[in-house]
Amino acid sequence: MYIDETHIRSYHVLRMTWSEVGRQKQVPTFGHHAHISLFGAVNVHDGETVLHQAGAANATTFLDFLRVLKER
Repeated sequence: MYIDETHIRSYHVLRMTWSEVGRQKQVPTFGHHAHISLFGAVNVHDGETVLHQAGAANATTFLDFLRVLKER
């Protein structure tokens, strides 16, 4: 099995930008930053996929995902 996780956000994470010297770049925001974490696994032998949605990616939610995977 191949396992991975990702974070899906309703906003774009701004890491860096260019602006004129002495003029600060203004970036509009929406005031709400919804997100989910998604764990997934693919069985390379039969193509079966298992997905698990969580509010965060941490040790607890990863263990929850492993339990779901074990049940399958």
